[in-house]
Amino acid sequence: MEKFSLQPNEPHDRGFAARLNWLRAGVLGANDGIVSTAATVIGVAGVTNFAAPILVAGTAAVVGGSVSMALGEYVSVSSQRDSQQALIEKERQELREDPDGELIELAGLYEQKGLTPSTARQVATELTEHDPLAAHLSAELNIDELEIVSPWNAAFASAAAFAAGAVLPLLAIVLLPSAVRIPLTFAAVLVALAITGAISAQIGGSSRRRAMTRLVIGGALAMAFTYLVGSLLGTTGIA
Repeated sequence: MEKFSLQPNEPHDRGFAARLNWLRAGVLGANDGIVSTAATVIGVAGVTNFAAPILVAGTAAVVGGSVSMALGEYVSVSSQRDSQQALIEKERQELREDPDGELIELAGLYEQKGLTPSTARQVATELTEHDPLAAHLSAELNIDELEIVSPWNAAFASAAAFAAGAVLPLLAIVLLPSAVRIPLTFAAVLVALAITGAISAQIGGSSRRRAMTRLVIGGALAMAFTYLVGSLLGTTGIA
């Protein structure tokens, strides 16, 4: 019988899926920071060439966006965490009150996955002897008790990713000369969006060209629209 070994180029640790989700969320948060902040500062730049109001508007967009992202992520993850913990406690109680019935249920779940009744019973028994709660959480609910995300960590990561992405358009439009401020900021933002699109595609295993094109077109439309609105407001004297 050949000795069991893990494939060296494949992820097998329990935390890999969680880290992958964190990375994907970070890339998406950075993308949101890039697009929303770029749209804000370019819209203001359509009204005025002075750096001060552009900086104020951009800073407000970064702070407000970061807080909004953090709050939204905290509420979302807290709700998910509460639901998962309630399910875990319910499963723990069922194991205490009816261990035999839970063993039968676990064996039935493995039968549904294609194992023979005898093999399913053996697998359920051995997993129950090792860690009954983990066995039931995995088979019934697809939950890993060790991978439940902290809402505070999620909120901080979301805010940090948003702020990191927002820095580029803010610095670009404030530091560049007024004559080339808008076109070069457009170019810098589109390059950054192409990079985040490539990274997100790499993480998800999808088409890089499609992801990059989608983000670049979306970002370009957002900036063009806000610049047009700002220019119209400036021309009409409303702002």
